[in-house]
Amino acid sequence: MAALEPTPTAAARDAAAGPDRRLALAEVLDWLVADGLVEPAAAERLKKERRYYRGSLHPLQIVAEQKWKSAKPPHRLLALEPLTEWLARRVGMEYLHIDPLKVNLATVTEVMSSAYATRFRILPVAVGPKEVTIATAEPFVREWERELAAILKLGIRRVIANPADIERYQVEFYNLAKSVKSAARGQAGVSGLSNFEQLVELGAANRQLDANDAHVVRIVDWLWTYAFEQRASDIHIEPRREVGVVRFRIDGVLHQVYQIPAPVLAAMTSRIKILGRMDVVEKRRPQDGRIKTRTLDGQEVELRLSTLPTAFGEKLVMRIFDPEVLVRDLSELGFSDDDRRRWKEMTERPHGIVLVTGPTGSGKTTTLYSTLKTLATPEVNVCTVEDPIEMIEPAFNQMQVQPQIDLGFAEGLRALMRQDPDIIMVGEIRDLETAEMAVQAALTGHLVLSTLHTNDAPSAITRLLELGIAPYLVNATLNGVMAQRLVRTLCPHCKQRIELHRAEDQAKWDALVAPWKANRPATIYKAVGCLECRMTGFLGRIGIYETLLCTPGIRELVGAGADLARLRERAYKEGMRPLRISGAMKVAAGLTTMDEVLQVAPPVGEPSAGG
Repeated sequence: MAALEPTPTAAARDAAAGPDRRLALAEVLDWLVADGLVEPAAAERLKKERRYYRGSLHPLQIVAEQKWKSAKPPHRLLALEPLTEWLARRVGMEYLHIDPLKVNLATVTEVMSSAYATRFRILPVAVGPKEVTIATAEPFVREWERELAAILKLGIRRVIANPADIERYQVEFYNLAKSVKSAARGQAGVSGLSNFEQLVELGAANRQLDANDAHVVRIVDWLWTYAFEQRASDIHIEPRREVGVVRFRIDGVLHQVYQIPAPVLAAMTSRIKILGRMDVVEKRRPQDGRIKTRTLDGQEVELRLSTLPTAFGEKLVMRIFDPEVLVRDLSELGFSDDDRRRWKEMTERPHGIVLVTGPTGSGKTTTLYSTLKTLATPEVNVCTVEDPIEMIEPAFNQMQVQPQIDLGFAEGLRALMRQDPDIIMVGEIRDLETAEMAVQAALTGHLVLSTLHTNDAPSAITRLLELGIAPYLVNATLNGVMAQRLVRTLCPHCKQRIELHRAEDQAKWDALVAPWKANRPATIYKAVGCLECRMTGFLGRIGIYETLLCTPGIRELVGAGADLARLRERAYKEGMRPLRISGAMKVAAGLTTMDEVLQVAPPVGEPSAGG
């Protein structure tokens, strides 16, 4: 949450001393004119038109609807959030942006009733040992403050917040709290029973919550809507001994969202399993499923489900797949011109093997799907064998492996070979049998795309050799390898230019590009934090890439049984840029920070003299 230091004004002190009253539109307009933000003529016109506005709108909302630009340079739009910040300064109060991820819903909704909050247009946002923080957009209504202080026997900290946010979260916070309470009613005697420990309570009703209970349905619907709004890539529902925890992964970082009573969490998990056509009764073994749903604006979203039996019950993770991924251009994924040229050279050959390597969550699937989408013209047959199918795409023929019926990657690939394919995507090469089938497919004139788990691109070649593929077969089939990682991108709204003059900054740059000795940029950008990026300083992620083409020089080394160091050296000589150098280019372009790249990219090996 962002806070501004209050700067009291004479007008604020005079007004605060008077009786309780709501802000008037004319009063706010006069202040805006006095501060040079609005032209007097525009303010007068709005005063005359005010009778057309419904009474429930706050004066700031009415002004924001005009879409005026500030009369002061740099003439920014007078949107509701900047207007709220301005009001806080004007009346000498602290400003607070309400970030629902940082609000403990269960605690704040106990402070006052929904009716009381609605009556005074206030919202509790934090509860501490000595004070309660209450958000309001009416600085001169203080009647509730005296009442609450007497009832709660705690100090009251008043902050100014966006009136639209207060109105919205009044409904959301209290409705969710009500649903959780209603779902948990009658369950006080049931603890988080699990296969790890059993607590026997005599006389307690051991009734399980109904997964189709209206309150449980409402909680699950809220969870998904909330996750889509917050740009979450994964939803974690994690059971604990007494209360469960809901967490969202946003831009690669987990944020705790809510604590939910264990019985309600179990009912939520059952509800989601039902929707994902999973076995609700089976809680002892992991299961996979998928759900397709729509956001409030009508966009289709796919969720991949995975359950895992843990000490205190079933843990459920939902991965959210953005359909926009399939229509992204390679440059949007972070490919430089050289990366794109080398990648196209690999993938536009009629046959051969193309590998993408990197750890879990490094964006390999996104790269492969985006590439396949561009290759899947009506003239070719694109088939995939995956575990599980990540995203459903009508242009592909997709098959999921089924280990329980002995349908693994190798068996699936063998079946696909009889389906007249042109391009084949194998989810992952894990063993010799799958690798041999991929080689056979490439030798018989097919283009095969797949993934491996290695640290960098040259390691993929040695991994194939270690699996047991003969060097001459690697040389005959492998087109190239691309290693990748994801780094968080700096928020364009708040990133701040800094000069690289500190010894610490120089050391980081040296670690990034050593031993390449690339020229250090004079300035780079650092993360700051604003409302757009939830005060993290980062918004979204982008890829950094290391692309190795199988040239005659590389094949010569493979045939001679060269080790990894020599392969890497030759690749550097022939133009392969290491992941850290790719990251350094993104740092110099102002897209990310040195810390982000150093955190995800492995150290650079020694280049050759001409590297």
